[in-house]
Amino acid sequence: MTSSVQAFQPCSLFIPRSTTDTLDNKTGSWRFLRPRYEEKTAPCSAACPAGEDIGRIEMLVVQERFKEAWEAVLMENPFPSVCGRVCYHPCEKACNRGEFDQPVAIRHLERFLADAAARFRWTPDPEFLSGPARDEGSRPKRKVAVAGAGPSGLAAAFFLGRLGYACDVFEAMDEPGGVLRYGIPAYRLPVEVLRREIEQARQAGGFAIHCGRPFSLKLLEEARPRYDAVFVGCGHWKSLELSIPGEDSGGVEDGLAFLKRMARGEKVSLSGPVAVIGGGNTAIDVARSVRRLGGRPILVYRRRKGDMPAFRDEIAMALEEGVELMELRSPVKIHPRGDGWEMELQVMEVTEEGPDGRARTVPVAGRTEGLRVSRVFKAIGLDAAEEWHRPPGEGPPSLTLDHSVLVAPENGPVVAYGGDLVNDIRSVVDAVASGKEAALALDAFFRQGLEAVGPALEGCVVGDGPSLSMEIHLQGPRRLRSPHVVAYQEINIDHFRFSPRMVQPRLLREERVQSFDEIDLKVSAQTAVKEAERCFHCGLCNQCDNCRLFCPDLAVVRDDGPGGRHIDYDYCKGCGICVVECPRNAMALEEEGAREETA
Repeated sequence: MTSSVQAFQPCSLFIPRSTTDTLDNKTGSWRFLRPRYEEKTAPCSAACPAGEDIGRIEMLVVQERFKEAWEAVLMENPFPSVCGRVCYHPCEKACNRGEFDQPVAIRHLERFLADAAARFRWTPDPEFLSGPARDEGSRPKRKVAVAGAGPSGLAAAFFLGRLGYACDVFEAMDEPGGVLRYGIPAYRLPVEVLRREIEQARQAGGFAIHCGRPFSLKLLEEARPRYDAVFVGCGHWKSLELSIPGEDSGGVEDGLAFLKRMARGEKVSLSGPVAVIGGGNTAIDVARSVRRLGGRPILVYRRRKGDMPAFRDEIAMALEEGVELMELRSPVKIHPRGDGWEMELQVMEVTEEGPDGRARTVPVAGRTEGLRVSRVFKAIGLDAAEEWHRPPGEGPPSLTLDHSVLVAPENGPVVAYGGDLVNDIRSVVDAVASGKEAALALDAFFRQGLEAVGPALEGCVVGDGPSLSMEIHLQGPRRLRSPHVVAYQEINIDHFRFSPRMVQPRLLREERVQSFDEIDLKVSAQTAVKEAERCFHCGLCNQCDNCRLFCPDLAVVRDDGPGGRHIDYDYCKGCGICVVECPRNAMALEEEGAREETA
């Protein structure tokens, strides 16, 4: 019997070999789907009334390019120090990270950048902020008068100045700032911070501020031959009346007037229980100021705590500092008693909730309570000081926009109305949005007429609007992004880890109520970078290189272009792995030839 070795017979082996390079096998010809790079819009940017490029700002913070990040804020908002302190941060409510763990602390990062700018005395790069020349030949530069040096008026002058217009800002008070200077206490917004930021905006925008010069109807008439446009941003300075017996007896003081007195440096001393009537931000600021001046503040509000229009954070801190809250109580009478005042309060009850979720209340028959206090402050709402501050209901052709109203008479300058008198939400950042919108609208009006304003503004909308971008208006790189707003479901969360939100360093409660020192403390660079790293950078490429690493065909190639890489379509089979593995949805997958068909 022969062995298996002996039975083995040698034979020739034929191994197939290619005589050409594999580069000749262009597998891209198999493709019927085409991936491409497509940066999109982050939801935080779309939710920011000022339209800040938040995803890119946080990306620059991660890279420790702090000055560039600060300039990116200034591109859309002249007041990062202010908004970093007092903004109600609607961007954080829209942050996709909030569905993963907690929203990114966007407002605190903005303040960090502003504090760094102040510390290192940065000045914005003129080329970064400047816009294209608007005047041709010997045509004189157009001039705009701005009524009111509040946030909307200053923002309008800032953006108009960058677009090449000469602006004069007229302010009735001794200092510019409007409600920022005379309506927000120093523990929230220090005066020196505000002054520095206003001066920075003035220099960057190249406009002039004339304080002690109230803009009246007479001045408006006189401005017609000297100015091509007028922006009216006078704001709310007239307090609403309680319309109850005893209101004019001397025991009731206007809350905004009280804040204005403190802002001017008047010495005020309070003691004992002090009633503050209202539930808005002014009422909260008055109550917290009363606590610092030695009084025991009692907020009297006719609805529930959850119905208060004041910002949630401010309400929480007020209660933490010892402000008392009397819900479902409405004053019906005030009369002197001893060395103080007696308030008669009507007990209210909730009947239903309105469409906005706020309670509708009615008096409970026969139920009243007494409250004895040393002082009474009212802060139930504000209105225009003069009726002409509002846009006219009838008259010349007008255009109502999201944050402003443009009125174009046949003779005389065009008038733009902005600020709190035309905004649904009365906040600093919405006032900035109003000034920006008016500036862009006036620019379009001067160049092409009233009919061109709408299309011009639509061309610089952020995402699905209504926020506008100055960078897009100036034809910057941001104009190339898709308006699609990235949803949380479009983020590949497998590439992210849970990380707690930063804790804003703050004075202890016992320290806060002893003075008007600023409550929120500065954030370190290390903390800011760590917090910015939590950002998903929704819709933006941050050069993570996932597309190249996951590509099975090595069809993603690095280069020196703006994007840092490109797709070699000779070899891309359109599998879509790169799109799926992009953590931030900065890519798109479409049918081959789809773009050509829709072009």
